[in-house]
Amino acid sequence: MLLPTALVLAAAAPAAGGGGLQDILQSPLLFIGVMVVLMYFMLLRPQQQRQKQHQQMIGGIKRGDTVVLSSGVIGKVVRVEDAELGIEIAQNVSIKVIKSMVSEVRTRGEPAAANDAKK
Repeated sequence: MLLPTALVLAAAAPAAGGGGLQDILQSPLLFIGVMVVLMYFMLLRPQQQRQKQHQQMIGGIKRGDTVVLSSGVIGKVVRVEDAELGIEIAQNVSIKVIKSMVSEVRTRGEPAAANDAKK
């Protein structure tokens, strides 16, 4: 009966002495928590903000806007549907693209091109 009691007291004695703040700072759980918080603020939050900004940009596309696609193609929006856009990339050449492939909206409205005759 004396041996188990001695083992319990020996195991509990260093923990009861307490390192206080030093034990807390050396805790792997604290390190993992700090890493999760840093990962959220450095990786996840900026990505969510960019995604929200992209969704707002796509939602604001209207007929006549000049857009740049993720492939680098530049064209003028001639038709807006729920999930697709009709884009004119040359005179009488129109393509259909998915809205999410728009990477940038360059100009709003219909500016007059420098080399085309005004109508």
